[in-house]
Amino acid sequence: MSETGMPPDSIGSGHLRRTASALHSFNRFEIKYLLSYEEVPRLREELAARMEADPFTTRGGYPVTSLYYDSTSLRYYWEKIEGLRFRRKLRVRAYGERHERHDDSPVYIEIKQRVNRVTQKRRVKVPYLLARELCDERVLIGHEPEQRPFLEEVLGLVEGHGLRPTAITAYNREAYLGSDADLGLRVTIDHRVRGRDRDFHLGAEVENRLIIPPHKAIVEVKANERVPYWVTDMAARLGMSVVRISKYCQSIEAFGQAPRSVFHLPVEEDFSVHAKREGTATPAPSVDK
Repeated sequence: MSETGMPPDSIGSGHLRRTASALHSFNRFEIKYLLSYEEVPRLREELAARMEADPFTTRGGYPVTSLYYDSTSLRYYWEKIEGLRFRRKLRVRAYGERHERHDDSPVYIEIKQRVNRVTQKRRVKVPYLLARELCDERVLIGHEPEQRPFLEEVLGLVEGHGLRPTAITAYNREAYLGSDADLGLRVTIDHRVRGRDRDFHLGAEVENRLIIPPHKAIVEVKANERVPYWVTDMAARLGMSVVRISKYCQSIEAFGQAPRSVFHLPVEEDFSVHAKREGTATPAPSVDK
């Protein structure tokens, strides 16, 4: 199978070259950690000494918003919770401030899947209107010809699995990129991880609820083959704990769409603990813009 999802002999080599430029594909190993905000400055220092900051990274990170699609039975949620060796999810992802998001704003339609221990992500960039027409209304129009095989695959998932908008996650991300011996390494720090279960327009000016404890950051380490030893040593020094966490699943459980799994971070309890530690009379707020 080609990276478009079609047999190689069914499309010409010229089409394959065009598709390769339009369809971005990533195969990576991933490890996720939970880190206290108190240690984030130390983490930045260590990463900056060995890696280059993503060109879009600023102190505090750039906004990332993702709309996840699932069936009424939460098929993709349960595939993750049950740890299936092959599982996937469909999302529309946007970067930047939400008040800047309009019909012609660029977004990414992504299929992210897990095959054993390898995470695969394929995506195309399209105008936001096209993404809504495809994923919400099941209409495929206005696309670039080289994008069609992937978008038809997306349409097949939407129709075949009865997908509909299910949850939104939003956060600020700092990203660092490896080079030379660490080429392909990517480390991200996600702050203020929030979510909602309604008002699914990515530009909606509505409140999001914090779904990760406000004094914690999610650190994701992604590598093409294996994680360098210095990364695991650094994680041990900083007290970073490995977690099996999905922002999508965390949002689903935070809003009561499914019972809390053993992987759920107890946000409310952590708010209370944090408030007592800081000597405040009330817990930290659970709503964030």
